[in-house]
Parts: sequence; structure tokens; C-alpha cells
Amino acid sequence: MSTLADDRTTPLTAASSDACGVVATARVRAAHNGRTTILPLLSGDGPFHLQRLRPRGDLARVDVIGAMSGPLGGDRLALHTDVGPRARLRITSAASTIALRGPTEDAATYDIRLTVGDDATLHWLPRPLISTAGSNLRQTCTVDLALTARLILRDEQVLGRTGETSGRLSTRLTVRRAGRPLLDQHTGYGDPHPAWDGPAVVGAHRACGQLLVVDPSLTPGAFPPVLLGDPGTEAQGVLAPLAGPALLATVVADTATGLRRLLDEALRRALTP
Repeated sequence: MSTLADDRTTPLTAASSDACGVVATARVRAAHNGRTTILPLLSGDGPFHLQRLRPRGDLARVDVIGAMSGPLGGDRLALHTDVGPRARLRITSAASTIALRGPTEDAATYDIRLTVGDDATLHWLPRPLISTAGSNLRQTCTVDLALTARLILRDEQVLGRTGETSGRLSTRLTVRRAGRPLLDQHTGYGDPHPAWDGPAVVGAHRACGQLLVVDPSLTPGAFPPVLLGDPGTEAQGVLAPLAGPALLATVVADTATGLRRLLDEALRRALTP
């Protein structure tokens, strides 16, 4: 995800702008050249500026930096990442993505597509998405994993800035492994989604998120569910196995800081033998 916080007068390059808003797609491709991971394609577009960071060993790193405000109502944004066989890639963002009210009531869309090949690894670790009052965003994240691929994916939402309610936010995370469904989750926040702030969803909490770890070395069913945090505290969650070599942590919290603390704890537990 990207931080989209600067003035909307930033010139568009390959992106197009029409009555519906900005239309832009950024692309990243990682490949293994027999010695290390390289980045043969790093194409920013519209609000997405992709910065190549210093690698750590054979782990290539890319940071997504925002170049304009958004996503605004009517924008059509996409970020596609392809990690080839044996490649290892980590994608982060410089700061939070901020969904804002736009000149139209039409929803903005943000389409994330991640493909990870055989014996490849992807760490998808953006900063939170902030849904501000009056915004309207539909975000989809579709992940296709090879049978021997590894994935660490973190997804965080902050529902409104200080003192304001959430905008309208719809998120869908779909993960397939070797072509078979591993996880398909759809959640809606803010009006008019029913009961989104009821006790069965986020209640009074205004930060929520999840961490997904997929690793062929995990034994399905061997990891018992673990409660994260303490009942009645500002952050609570659970780390549980999926029907496959995968673990999913789901957390709600009062603040983004509390959310990240428990998601980091979940990652430590998931990676501890």
C-alpha cells in the first residue's frame, strides 16, 4: 500500500485522469538470477512511487511511497506484484494509506494482486490503511501461491482519524495455494454496513487487522489456537491454524500502536518452532 498524502497537483505520468478519478497501475516483478534476487520490473504509476531499498542478503526490498493525495472517490488504483521461482521479496510502505472523501460519491477501488512462484518468498508488510470520515473505498487483495511458496502478509485498518467516525470501507482478501482456496474473507466497515461496530465485529475498537503466515514447513493442525492480549484490554486477538500449512492472526485494538504490537507478537509466535 502507499502513503498518499501530498497535493493532488502532482503531475501524472503513465496514469490517466478522467471524470471518474485517477486510473493507475504499478507493477513489481522479482526474479532469481541463480545467485540472488533481482528486480527486472519496478514500474510506478500515478500515486505509486516505488523505491528500491538496499537488499538484505538475497532478500530484495521495495518501499511504496505516495506521490499524491488519495485514494479519493472514483479513483481506480492497482498494485500488482509477481515473485518468480526462488526469488525473495519484501514490500513495505513509507507511511499509511489515507482514504479520503473525493469529488464524487463513487467508491474508489484499490486492487492488490500478489503472485508467488515455486520456492519463492513474499513479505507483504504495508503500513495501515486509514478510512477517514466521508471516504468510500473498496479494497481487494488476491494472492496466488505456488505449492512451495512462502508468504507473510500483514493487513491493518484504522477506522477514522482521532475524533471522527470511519468512512465506508469494504475489504476482501482471497488467497489460493496451488490453485485451491486457502482463505476468502470479506469485511465491511462504516455505514451502511450493518452491525460493523457491534460486539461481533469491532465493537468500540477503531483499529483492526490480521497477519497471515503460509509456509510449507508448517504442519496443518499441529499449532493450537492462541489468545493474544488479555480480555478487557485495549488490544485482543487470536492466532489460529487454517486448513493448510498456514496461520492466521486476527486482532482488534483501540489504537494502531496496540494493533501492531499484537500482530508483531503473533508473527514471533508463528515463526517460533
